[in-house]
Amino acid sequence: MAAKRIYLDHNATAPLLPAARQAMLDALEAANPSSVHAEGRASRQIVEAARRDVAALVGGQADHVVFTSGATEAAAMLLSPEWTIGQAPLRFSRLYVCAADHPCLLAGGRFPVEAVERIGVDSDGLIDLIALERALEGHDKTQGLPLVAVHAANNETGVVQPMETIGRLAKKAGGVAIFDAVQAAGRIPLDISAGYADFFILSSHKIGGPKGAGALVGTSDLMMPTALVRGGGQEKGHRAGTENVAAIAGFGAASREAAAGLAHMDAVRAKRDRLEAIVRDLAPDAVIYAEKAPRLPNTLFFSIPGMKAETAQIAFDLAGIALSAGSACSSGKVGPSHVLQAMGFGSEAGALRVSISPGTVEEEIVAFGAALEKIILRRRTTSAAA
Repeated sequence: MAAKRIYLDHNATAPLLPAARQAMLDALEAANPSSVHAEGRASRQIVEAARRDVAALVGGQADHVVFTSGATEAAAMLLSPEWTIGQAPLRFSRLYVCAADHPCLLAGGRFPVEAVERIGVDSDGLIDLIALERALEGHDKTQGLPLVAVHAANNETGVVQPMETIGRLAKKAGGVAIFDAVQAAGRIPLDISAGYADFFILSSHKIGGPKGAGALVGTSDLMMPTALVRGGGQEKGHRAGTENVAAIAGFGAASREAAAGLAHMDAVRAKRDRLEAIVRDLAPDAVIYAEKAPRLPNTLFFSIPGMKAETAQIAFDLAGIALSAGSACSSGKVGPSHVLQAMGFGSEAGALRVSISPGTVEEEIVAFGAALEKIILRRRTTSAAA
């Protein structure tokens, strides 16, 4: 019998939770939720129950949730120059993003390239607040308002951005603050009612729900971007197309589990710190990225001088351990991390990302250490022979 594989890549995708799988199975034969007959109303109840669960995960209200096909679509919808507030048009003339953001924010959505300004980060991956403040102070409001979109937590380093300060700066400039909360949801507390965020972007499969479902959660539905997908008027006209009832049901179930899982994040952090201690013990010269910054409790991003990240990732895979050499968003591409480049580590830097869950056990941590020890020993032996 083949040995059971060890999964340490939860930031890429979290395994489907049993509760989410069951919710999906129960909803697979659901009718069109826009139909007015009994079957349609039952399907609508499934969607609305999930909407409440997704909203509750980030302290929002159910009627301020818009379901999408994923976080990338939600970002493309929100990153738009053209909005409405009530029935009146509202224009944003410039988009401010973080240089270490996820590619779906860096792409700028529906803004022209020349209207997207990247704000740098320091060596720990934290956004340069002074640069952001200056950029917003210099924003020309006669052309339109500023739109600020930044990741709440980085998918590679796990660094948590100062959301309250970013939100305050955006609002001081008369703008809107959007946070990509894909990695943060279910790992750190989020509360959209606290006033620092106008919108959160969420993804189902990062919290143990199915792929193909995402959402944007706002503080209201009065101010919204123009629809990206137009058609039949679903999601109050904000996102046309028949809702994916089964995926949304799984998303809702995963949101409930993620909300409950917040109570276990101290234990997750202790496991992450144990992994970090193993790396430092085996390779005292290892670089732990963003170690001085606030980080997600489940994420470790490190490199060892002389060890190529992609080669080490393959070695871990052969040892039965799944982890990432950076993020999984540029699958099939081998190249430097734009996050590390933004942090000033240069194009030669490469790193391994270990991302865990409350279900990660001690035996898996020990196995990671044993595999890393063999990889380091093999590299040293090869170097000595050369």
